[in-house]
Amino acid sequence: MSRLVPRTVHPAAWWGWAVGLAVAVSTTTNPLLLLLGLSVAGFVVAARRGTSPWARAFRLYLYLGAAIIAVRVVLHVLVGLKLGTVRLFPLPEATLPSWAAGIQLGGDVYLEGLLGAATLGLRLAVIIACIGAANALANPKRLLRTLPSALHEVGAAVVVSVSVAPQLAESVQRVHRARQLRGDTARGLRALPSVALPVLEDTLERSLLLAAAMDSRGYGRTPAAPGGQRVGTGVLTLGGLLACAVGLYGVLDASTPALMGTPTLVVGLLLSGAGLWLGGRHVERTTYRPDPWRGAEWLTVACGAAAAAAVVVVSRTTPDALSMPLSPLAVPALPLLAVAGLLVAALPGLLTPEPPRPASRRPVRGAREVTTRG
Repeated sequence: MSRLVPRTVHPAAWWGWAVGLAVAVSTTTNPLLLLLGLSVAGFVVAARRGTSPWARAFRLYLYLGAAIIAVRVVLHVLVGLKLGTVRLFPLPEATLPSWAAGIQLGGDVYLEGLLGAATLGLRLAVIIACIGAANALANPKRLLRTLPSALHEVGAAVVVSVSVAPQLAESVQRVHRARQLRGDTARGLRALPSVALPVLEDTLERSLLLAAAMDSRGYGRTPAAPGGQRVGTGVLTLGGLLACAVGLYGVLDASTPALMGTPTLVVGLLLSGAGLWLGGRHVERTTYRPDPWRGAEWLTVACGAAAAAAVVVVSRTTPDALSMPLSPLAVPALPLLAVAGLLVAALPGLLTPEPPRPASRRPVRGAREVTTRG
């Protein structure tokens, strides 16, 4: 296979892949599958993240996931309902009133209950890691630029809010460099007045320039839509969102009827798309250099969907294979179909184009020789 030309994959494709992977891991408490899903997310991020500041934030989501697991285990030890047969260590138990039934303060800690709490925390941690992978791989500004026309104004507001923190940090760095050039060595609270005032002035100046630029480009000036179109947009969008919520519940809960799952979700997505299309008919806007959607994007979304579909099929056929056996305690099963689906989700780390890297600042060897001889 020929080498792919480096380019940035569409941010919506990365979010579609991450959502599919999150759906796959959210339907299981099997620690083997959860760790495999976490490994897949980490592999793809390591292979395809760029050099932007948000691309280095994936480790923060891993730290957050580890903290969630620790808190879940500590809460189980302190106030969780202790069930099991293999006792690990005893704790003093406090007697609670009758209205606090189901809550046990202290008491003996059993291995089964501790493993159950840890696997539940691990599932939430892996879901957060999937969302963190999407944030590390997809540029949020480019993603918001691809929003439908009906959400154009909302997207512009979100882009402005997302840009505030990086611009503020950039202003602080510029003021800090200027203070160093002037020989100002004050630190801590003594340096606060000399830093806060220039940063505030720079922030106000940026805000005025942004407001002028948005006003000159006509933000907020959209023609009024007819009454019937507004009502139709609201009915379609609200009905579609409700159907999506019911369909997602049906997909995640294997005990619901089959008609309540994927068919309802598909109908909800179609209704929501129709509502957004109808609401954006009266909005006229253009996009400068739109991001392409090619084979790599279809491959990325398909791999995430394949992982979700494989785990959902296993949950419908052999749901016991997706859970951690606690009563009695045993080694969790390893369903091959779910493993294959999660491994397919790792293919974007190999088959998609690499993100463009900044050019090296090192001088060319020939130019260095010419300079030395001169």
